[in-house]
Amino acid sequence: MDQDELKRQEDKCTQENPPACTAGCPIHVDARKMMLDIQKKDLKSALATLQKKQPFPGIIGRICDHPCEDVCKRKDVGTTISISALERFCVQNQPAKIAKVGMIPPKSQTVAVVGSGLRGLTAAYDLAKKGYKVSLFERTDRLGGSLWNFPEHQLPPEVIVEELSVLNRLNIQIELNTVITRQDLLKLQEDFNVVYLGLAKKSNDVLELLGEQSQADPVTCATVVPGIFIGAFLGNDSPINSVADGRMAAVSIDRYLQGVSLTGSREAEGTFETKLYVNTDEINPLPAVRISNETMGYTYEEAVLEAGRCLNCQCLECVKACIYLENYGSYPKKYLRQIYNNDTIVMGMRHGNKMINSCSLCGQCAVVCPQGLDLGETCKATRESMVSKGKMPPSTHDFALRDMAFNNSEEFALSRHQPGHKSSKYVFFPGCQLSASSPEQVEKVYEYLTESLSGGVALMLRCCGAPADWAGDQDLFQQSMKVLVAQWEGLGKPQLIVACSTCHSMFRERFPEVISLWELMANLDLPVQGTSASGGKVAVQDACTTRHEPVIHDAVRSILSKLGYEVEELPYSKELTKCCGFGGLTSFANPVLAKKIVEDRINESTTDYVAYCAMCRDNFASKGKRAFHLLDLIFGTDLEAAAIKPSVGLSYRHENRAKLKRKLLHLLWKEAPQEQEGAYRTINLLLNERVLGIMEDRRILIEDIQQVIEFAERSGRKFINPDNGHSLAHFRPVKVTYWVEYQAQEQGFVVLNVYSHRMEIVEESHE
Repeated sequence: MDQDELKRQEDKCTQENPPACTAGCPIHVDARKMMLDIQKKDLKSALATLQKKQPFPGIIGRICDHPCEDVCKRKDVGTTISISALERFCVQNQPAKIAKVGMIPPKSQTVAVVGSGLRGLTAAYDLAKKGYKVSLFERTDRLGGSLWNFPEHQLPPEVIVEELSVLNRLNIQIELNTVITRQDLLKLQEDFNVVYLGLAKKSNDVLELLGEQSQADPVTCATVVPGIFIGAFLGNDSPINSVADGRMAAVSIDRYLQGVSLTGSREAEGTFETKLYVNTDEINPLPAVRISNETMGYTYEEAVLEAGRCLNCQCLECVKACIYLENYGSYPKKYLRQIYNNDTIVMGMRHGNKMINSCSLCGQCAVVCPQGLDLGETCKATRESMVSKGKMPPSTHDFALRDMAFNNSEEFALSRHQPGHKSSKYVFFPGCQLSASSPEQVEKVYEYLTESLSGGVALMLRCCGAPADWAGDQDLFQQSMKVLVAQWEGLGKPQLIVACSTCHSMFRERFPEVISLWELMANLDLPVQGTSASGGKVAVQDACTTRHEPVIHDAVRSILSKLGYEVEELPYSKELTKCCGFGGLTSFANPVLAKKIVEDRINESTTDYVAYCAMCRDNFASKGKRAFHLLDLIFGTDLEAAAIKPSVGLSYRHENRAKLKRKLLHLLWKEAPQEQEGAYRTINLLLNERVLGIMEDRRILIEDIQQVIEFAERSGRKFINPDNGHSLAHFRPVKVTYWVEYQAQEQGFVVLNVYSHRMEIVEESHE
C-alpha cells in the first residue's frame, strides 16, 4: 500500500470528522464534548471547552444564536439538544475566568482594527494572541458595540466589562472616542502593516471609507487595496457569524504578514456539512428537558438531564459490529496508519504484527461501513507484502500451515471417480474441516449424492489452500491451487460440489459452475432421515465466507423450513454475519481474541444455533453453546447428542481425516488401507484431561509428542529426574521446539506435561 492508496482508504473512514453541531457552528465549538463534560458534572471542563473556540465565552455563551441546533442529529429522534441554553448554563453557573494568555514571542508587525463590535474584538483578540502589536479604534466611549443592546438579564453589563478586560492583558492598545475618516484611513495605512475594518454588514462606514474598493474576497476578507481587510459578512450579522467573520479575517491577516497563501486549506472554515455518519435507527426519541425558570435558565439537574440526551455523535459502525476492531481500542483510520507504518518500517520493532494477523478477513466492516472501507482487505495485502519481503515472523501461522500440509499429504489427500465409474459429471469436495469434525457426515453426504445424482460423483479430499491465502503466503497458495486444479482436470473437469463455505469462496472465481452443497440439496429431495427432524426454533449462524452469497443463505433456510424448523435471525446475519474466530487464522494469531469473538456471538441468543460451517459449530460448542451442524439435522437421529457434542480437539482432527481416507478406500474402492509411515506412530500415549487441555491451548498434536518420545527413547537424548524418574525431552521437527515430560509404563507413556516455543536449541561445539 503506497501513500496515495493509504490516503484513499483513510478518507473512507468518517470517524474523525466533526459532529454536525460542530460543523454547523461557524467557529466550530465542540458541543459534543461540552455535553459530555456536563454529563460528568465537570463544569470547569465544559467552560474550558467553550473557551477553546469562543474568544469571550461569558458573552457568546449568553447571546449565541445557536445555528448548531438546526443541524443537531437528535432532532431526527426527538427534539434537538438545547445547546444554547446549556452554554448559558455553563457561563452562568461558574464565573468565567479571564482566558490565560501565555508568553507569546512578540512580533514586529502592527495591525490596526477599526470597530469594537464582535468582528473587531475577535480579530484583535486572535491577532494579539499570535504576538502582533494590535491597536483597536472605537468611535464611542466603550468597547462592545451592539453588545450593549442586549437585555441586562441576558447579558449583564458587568459581564461585558469583565470579559473584555482580557484585551488589556494582551497589551492591545485601545483608542476610544476615535472616529476614523477616509483621511484617517490613509494615515493608518502608513502607520500600520495591516488595517482591518471590523464594521457591521449594515453599516455605511465601510463604503464611506473605501468607496468602490469596498468589495472583499468572501474567503480571505481581503480588499483590492493591499493590506486592508474587511468582513466577509458570513450570513447575517448574528453574534456567532460576526465572531466567525473576525476570526476569518485574523487568519488571513496572519498569513498576509507571514507571506504565505491566503487561500490554501480553508475549506473547513465557517459552517460546512460534515461527512460523519451517525446511525439513529435504533435510538429512542426523547423530548427536550423543560426549563423550569426561563429567566434563570437550566438548573443543575435539568442541565445534566438535557446534556444526557446528546447522542455523542460518532460513526463506529464497524467497531460496534466487530470485536476485533473494538479490541484494539480505536477505529479504522488509525489502524490503517499503524498497518502502513508496520509494513514500511525499515529498522526496528514491528509492533503491529499481532493486530494485522488478528483480523479474520471476513469483510463485515466493508458491509457495515457507509463508505465501504474494508480493513480486512488491507490486512491481507499487508500480510502478503510482509511475507514476500521475509518480514512476517512465520511462527504465527506455523501450525495452520502444518495442518494444511497434512491435509494435502498422502495422509488425507484423495482423488477418485465414483466406484464403478470411469468418468464423473460431479465431484464432491467436503473440505478438510468437516472431514475433521464429522467424518461420518462426509460418508453420508457422499452416499446421498451418489444415489441422487447420475453421471458419476467423484470424491476429492484435501485442503482448498485457504490457510496459505490467509497467512499471506501467496506462493504456497498458488502451488497448492495448481495441484488441486491438476487433480480436478484429471477427473475430467467435473462440476464441483462443496460443503465448506470457505472452499466455495476460494473456488468461485477459479472453477466454472461451482455449487454449494446447500444450494444443491435445497433443490433435491432430502434424505428420509431428515423428515423425522424434531422441528422447533433455531438461530442460523451464516458463515462469513458466504457474506455475498444470498443464494446460499436462502438455500440453508429453505432446507430448515423443509425440516420443519423456524428460523431466528441473529442481529448480524446473512451479509452482516459475524465470523466465528477461525477465519483469517485469528484463532492461531490471537487465541484470547478468538475466544472473545466466540463468546460475543453465542451470547446474542439463547436459542440453539445451527451452522453450516464445521468450524463455526465446533467453536460455539467449545464454549458450551448448544449448536448443530446443518448436516446433523439432515442426517442425524440423536439430535440431543448432536447439540451437545464437544468440539473435536486438534490432534483428533488429524486422526479423523486420516481414518476417513483409509475407511473410504477400504469400503468403497476396496483398496488396502495405506500403512502409516514413521516409527513414532507406534508410540502409545496415556493422556489425561489436563494435558489434553494444555495441548489444545498450545497447538501441540499427539504426533508431536510421539515424535519427541520416539526420538528421546531411540537416541537416549533426554533428562531424567533422579527424584521421581520422570524423563524430559525435546524435539524440533520444523520451526517449533516441543518439550515433553513423561514416564514409561507397560501400557505406554504417561504424558505429565508439554510445552513448546519458537527458539532453536543450538549445541555448543567443543572442537
